[in-house]
Amino acid sequence: MTSAIPLFGGLPVGPELLIILLVLVLLFGANKIPKLARSTGQAMGEFKKGREEIEEELKEMEDGGEGSTLDDEDDEFDDLETETEKETSA
Repeated sequence: MTSAIPLFGGLPVGPELLIILLVLVLLFGANKIPKLARSTGQAMGEFKKGREEIEEELKEMEDGGEGSTLDDEDDEFDDLETETEKETSA
């Protein structure tokens, strides 16, 4: 049997984890660590939402662009141009 070798040596446990936590407390202070964790979680959530939106757009483009939003926007822009031309000529 072959065992998988972790790329970065695995997760820190025991004394290594305590040293990392101590350094974090010294750098950021005990009050800022929960705020830092909360903002990191929110940023990860926003990143995930953005990634999912891009994946959906790519799937729509691969499917042939049914209901393409760019065509709809172009039609709206053309309608707006004709309305302005009518107002300026009147």
